[in-house]
Amino acid sequence: MSAMTITSRDVARLAGVSQPTVSRALRGDARVSAATRERVTRAADALGYVPSEAGRSLVTRRTRRIGTVVTDLANPFYPHLVGPLHDELERHGYRMMMFAERSDSKVATERLLDGSLDGVVLMTSKIDSMLPAELTRRGLPYVFLNRESGDGRGDAAVVDNHLGGRLAADLVAGLGHRHIGGIFGPQDTTTGRERELGFRLALAEHGLAVQAGAVRHGPFDFAAGHALLAEVLAATPRPTAVFCGSDAIAIGALNAALGAGLRVPEDLTVIGFDDIPMASWEAFRLTTVSHDLVEMAAGAARLLIGRIETEEARDEGEGPRRVVSVPRLVERGTHAGPPR
Repeated sequence: MSAMTITSRDVARLAGVSQPTVSRALRGDARVSAATRERVTRAADALGYVPSEAGRSLVTRRTRRIGTVVTDLANPFYPHLVGPLHDELERHGYRMMMFAERSDSKVATERLLDGSLDGVVLMTSKIDSMLPAELTRRGLPYVFLNRESGDGRGDAAVVDNHLGGRLAADLVAGLGHRHIGGIFGPQDTTTGRERELGFRLALAEHGLAVQAGAVRHGPFDFAAGHALLAEVLAATPRPTAVFCGSDAIAIGALNAALGAGLRVPEDLTVIGFDDIPMASWEAFRLTTVSHDLVEMAAGAARLLIGRIETEEARDEGEGPRRVVSVPRLVERGTHAGPPR
């Protein structure tokens, strides 16, 4: 008998159980005992049986597919979230589908809402995005990962960006810097806004402020950091420390500083945020605000799966759930006191 003709009924006969028990056992239903699951699994392996995803979908009304929206794959930060997110979803029996269109509104109208997905992970949401509201209206579960919409709605796995900004400010102030600049992320993102706000508030508690004329906002990428550092350093007096809204911005700024003949950290302190693996390379040794990317991604997957499998409607069940990572400062080689 070929593998193509093997059915769950064949497995049931070999295992000595009913066909519904085979289905429940192979999808990990807790109502099936461990001994029965093992017997069914052995029978399925012996026959070369492969469960039909289409058949499962008809029974469970689920596709076991999760859409992940990332509109900025050029950013080196996101691959370090995508990997652990994929692994956690796979561990729970879900497949991940990537949507990398530049516009999340295009994704919503053409791809996410066609009935092929059980839920959606939103990685690069902007504050003014209409996609979360549309997903809520259509009843499709979703979770924010890294960024939120800013209105407090929707499950989310994020870092405490406000605290991370404060950690950077405390370091800069403690080193004795008085002329301080910032290259922050986009103002239409929660990550950009919250990191800047935490930094500014903590500086104020030290009796300091970001220097007038030494503040810029831009995308979370190398090019922004490289281009905007020159504008920040044009302020008078020239800043001796710069806090960047991400490691990608910070590494771009580091390259620009070295290209301008500045020594880091002797002439300029540069601090990043995220602690992507590249930040620890000997070429950069970036002092940065670190948080657990793997656990944040896994937390988002668990939140979404919990929402899908318990079928809790957002407007009827409990409110939004949040998993918030606590950041910490990692001191490497790009910080020092101000030059004499």
